[in-house]
Amino acid sequence: MKSISDEVREFLFGDGAGVFAILDGASVRELREKLHQLRPEFECLYRGELEPDMAEVAPYLIRLEPKSEFTNWVLEQGWGKHWGIFACTRADLHTIRQHLRRFLTVHDESGKPMYFRFYDPRVLRVYLPTCNASELAEFFGPVENFVMEGEDPGTLLRMRQSSGALATSKEQLGEKK
Repeated sequence: MKSISDEVREFLFGDGAGVFAILDGASVRELREKLHQLRPEFECLYRGELEPDMAEVAPYLIRLEPKSEFTNWVLEQGWGKHWGIFACTRADLHTIRQHLRRFLTVHDESGKPMYFRFYDPRVLRVYLPTCNASELAEFFGPVENFVMEGEDPGTLLRMRQSSGALATSKEQLGEKK
């Protein structure tokens, strides 16, 4: 029987698109250490030189390779712990970073800027169903689909836009096939 991490890996890498993790430094205590130790291709979503305390809690965009040690660590240790989300795209790291950076800050009714933690699966799975067609097109941009854990970590959610609407598929993980 396959492990949940193996099933998630199959879903992520099954269609040949590039896979990026957007991980939340505030949720993944040893993220920066693992990035420097295992050396995947990555960029912080925040711009410029960050103070050490901000760099620790910042969101990071990481290119995942199907059989890398970093990918194994993320899928085995992070699934079900709301470490982040996955974006499947044919775009390169620079393009996807530029696209996702546009959504880091939103403004409340009074115009006050706030951080938008869309890279937390608990936020994205609630936010995307509220979007209209133009908001979905803007948010997805070059991303073919977003993959994340469901409320129950035994569920994988895949969200994509289809004909101006959000299409969500749910896969039960860990079931006998």
